[in-house]
Amino acid sequence: MDLEEGPTRPLTIAGVAKAAGVSVPTVSRVLNGEADVSAATRARIEAVIRASGYRRHDRVHHAGLLELVFHELLGPWAMPTIRGVEQVAADHELSVVLSELRGRHTPEGDWMRQVLARQPAGVISVFAQLTAEQRNQLRARNIAVVAVDPTEEPSEPTPSVSATNRLGGRAATEHLLELGHRRIAMIGGPERIWCCRERQAGHDEALSAAGIPADPTLVRYGHLIVEDGYRHAADLLRLPDPPTAVFAANDLQAMGVYQAAREARVRIPEDLSVVGFDDVPVAGWLGPALTTIRQPLTDMGATAATMVLALVAGEPTEPRVELPTTLVVRGSTCPAPPPDATGLSR
Repeated sequence: MDLEEGPTRPLTIAGVAKAAGVSVPTVSRVLNGEADVSAATRARIEAVIRASGYRRHDRVHHAGLLELVFHELLGPWAMPTIRGVEQVAADHELSVVLSELRGRHTPEGDWMRQVLARQPAGVISVFAQLTAEQRNQLRARNIAVVAVDPTEEPSEPTPSVSATNRLGGRAATEHLLELGHRRIAMIGGPERIWCCRERQAGHDEALSAAGIPADPTLVRYGHLIVEDGYRHAADLLRLPDPPTAVFAANDLQAMGVYQAAREARVRIPEDLSVVGFDDVPVAGWLGPALTTIRQPLTDMGATAATMVLALVAGEPTEPRVELPTTLVVRGSTCPAPPPDATGLSR
């Protein structure tokens, strides 16, 4: 591989072609995401681009598009985020293209080729994580990238927007402590997901500050779905000394807690207080309405879109933005029930 132009003289498209041993039109087709290039040749060209730090400096035509990719579109948090992105896009006469990873957190090669073919001004990934190679591919085409609620802890070089997950987790548990609860269970999300670790950390901080020792029997981990909230809550309610309150890592898990409580004939909130996280639209319509931590999902989408446009314009932007969460108190929490005659919490 010949990179003779060196780091002080960035490769031109012709230099990339020479180093990869291909023609300039072939490099151009790879840069534009066209499919009629063999996998081996494409890989060789991408390797040259990656090794040389090539950035496309000729005047690239970007379609009037923002690419918005979700881990999944079925989640109730998708629409508020889309609304925020579309508000900013409409103000700048841009269209929004939606794509879904069907439950995966990392896009596959077909997705990348489709994005490169569309040549959007920028990509906004929501609850997903592009690989370093994918970020390099987009950067080489001058396609801006911003992550919303990334699955890994935010770091350079991809700017990110998230909520104050740790502070939100702490506020949820502090609310329950203020109501007199001491046996507070936590149904967390997957430990590999950064926002879930942060919510758990906030919960732990609140208990520690209140002088309450950690009780591993009151902690469960599951996916951020109704079924896992139900499964873990049912298990917690079967304990000899069950919790008087549950903090669920998201509102979907909290809905599962409601179902487990109904089946166990446990009243919410009289016997069991429940707090969720997200404040999805249905949270206020549950019976009773759910106390939860509100993520500013629409603002997060709008902020990400604004950051993309700033990057496209060559303007500086914050590498990491955290928007504040808010405790929303509704009918699913109340003071802890008094101890029973045995001195236990029930």
